[in-house]
Amino acid sequence: MTGLPVVRTLVRWSASATALGELALVLCLASGTRVPPVVRAGMGLVTLAAVVAMATLLAVDCRRHRRTGLGWRPAAVAAVADAVPTLVRRLVAHEARLFTSSLRWVSRRGPHGVRAGDTAVPYASGQAAVMYGLLFVSVVETVALAYLIPWPLLHAITLVVDVWGVYFVIALHASCVVRPHVISADGSLRLRYGVLLDIRVPAGHVAAVRVDRRFPESGLAAVDAHGAADLAVASQVTVTVELREPVAFVRPLGKLARARTFRFYADDPAAAVAALRARAALDAA
Repeated sequence: MTGLPVVRTLVRWSASATALGELALVLCLASGTRVPPVVRAGMGLVTLAAVVAMATLLAVDCRRHRRTGLGWRPAAVAAVADAVPTLVRRLVAHEARLFTSSLRWVSRRGPHGVRAGDTAVPYASGQAAVMYGLLFVSVVETVALAYLIPWPLLHAITLVVDVWGVYFVIALHASCVVRPHVISADGSLRLRYGVLLDIRVPAGHVAAVRVDRRFPESGLAAVDAHGAADLAVASQVTVTVELREPVAFVRPLGKLARARTFRFYADDPAAAVAALRARAALDAA
């Protein structure tokens, strides 16, 4: 087992290199670039070898975790955590949540994470104009570059990136629509920004809440010197919540942070404050 970390690193690098090679091959084929049959056959063999190596490593890690007493599912999850870098897992999970949020938005299903007795606090309409403006610019850029770039391979790469950019704008806004802030029936508070941020404030932690319109310049959920974090939408916040003790949370890029005050945007800040105060009054009673 002493050489397993080295093997794991080699498998990670080979899998990453293979994925990039496959992407380059697909782009070449899509752009009409002729790829010799021997190159395609060789790429297929390399891909097969990488898949077999990754599957073998996952099986070995799964058996190792099973010996510690874990069930099959926890052992499989732990094996994936050992084999796949944290950043890759985070990116895959992020893309999966974006996709499912888009499906929920298109199918007009109810908001995510809002149960009976909970109060949803929407915030997406505050950024709708900005998002649709960005979407328009992205579409114009995609069409313009499709006509202006004459080189087939560069044309295919640019088209893929631009189409993904259009999808990302739509999916991010959709995730903000279907994932509102939530004031739970038990008095807890859940602050979100699409799939990028999810902060849970336990019941009984809210000390004070008020309508407070500000225009912060800090990044999303960045904590200032006073222990306050801003969850701005279209560069503004409308509600300030002060807590009895700091709450830990994970920022969009995975950094851990702690804040005692949260300032967030709500489409109807007065209604959000009234709902929070009502929950606090019930908890106090």
